[in-house]
Amino acid sequence: MTLQAPPNRFNSDGKLRHVGVEIEFAGLPPRDTAQVVRELFGGELNVVSPHRLLVENSRWGVFGIELDTQYAHPDQALLDESSDQDSEWKRHQHQRRVEFHQKTRELIGDMVSGLVPTELVCPPIPWSELENLDTIFQALRDQGAKGTDASLLYGFGLHLNLEVECLNVEYLLTMLRAYLLMAHWLRDEIQVDITREVLPHANPFPKDYALKVLDSRYQPDLDTFIDDYLHYNATRNRELDLLPLFAYLRPDHTHELLHTKLIKPRPTFHYRLPNAQLSQPGWGAVTEWNRWVEVEKLAADKTVLHARCAEYIAEHNRPIFSRLKDKLMQWAKRH
Repeated sequence: MTLQAPPNRFNSDGKLRHVGVEIEFAGLPPRDTAQVVRELFGGELNVVSPHRLLVENSRWGVFGIELDTQYAHPDQALLDESSDQDSEWKRHQHQRRVEFHQKTRELIGDMVSGLVPTELVCPPIPWSELENLDTIFQALRDQGAKGTDASLLYGFGLHLNLEVECLNVEYLLTMLRAYLLMAHWLRDEIQVDITREVLPHANPFPKDYALKVLDSRYQPDLDTFIDDYLHYNATRNRELDLLPLFAYLRPDHTHELLHTKLIKPRPTFHYRLPNAQLSQPGWGAVTEWNRWVEVEKLAADKTVLHARCAEYIAEHNRPIFSRLKDKLMQWAKRH
């Protein structure tokens, strides 16, 4: 599949925009995954804990590989905790506690391996190099990694962290509008797995929020834009998660959700919708990137975007019985 160029290839500093890739899968434990990464992209292995590894100094930077459950990994707060007691006995007790904690978490990881996915977090790379990164997906398949479509029990996803072009509210609002208009098309193209539809990891935006944002009269400043999003979307489980971006833009914001451990501030759109289709030869990050580029193309065409926003608002302002009649007629034609 040929990599598609976005309308805006560069960030506000004139540098190629970057994209980070995260994928979940079964069938290959973290250590074996780390070896695959090293063979493809070089680097040194750093075993942080038995089920959490880093491949450092690779072609693009640091790859993170771990079992995707916090209970398989030592609690960093406990590891960083220093015993304030002066006595040798107290320090010894603290060390015993840490060692017991580490062994317990290692045992939990051993027990749940195969039940919870391995997560591979790739470093941000220039979007133009995604085809090179995609070699990792075939390598994982060859080693037995299994994606969403391998079992009804697998609700695995691929996430793209897409660097924004700039940070002004006009651009961010335009991109969100384009995404809201394209969301249904994206779901149809991806054919989001039924397990992922049921699990609350990539939920669609509420209809009342979409109507608010797509209304041409909605012209918020940045703080209002952020506050409105948090009011309607007090969750990180949106198909297009803007919380990392808002945590980056407003590090002093008072909303507690922007300060949780799972929110990593960064100037990106955290796109959570795609399945991890590792069982499909030829599928990879390029496939999902190309679908995303369609959102950016719509955002770049202001005339078409404005017209489609108006159509969306008009359609949803029609009486419910009229809309229901049209949907029934469309269903009858298909069947």
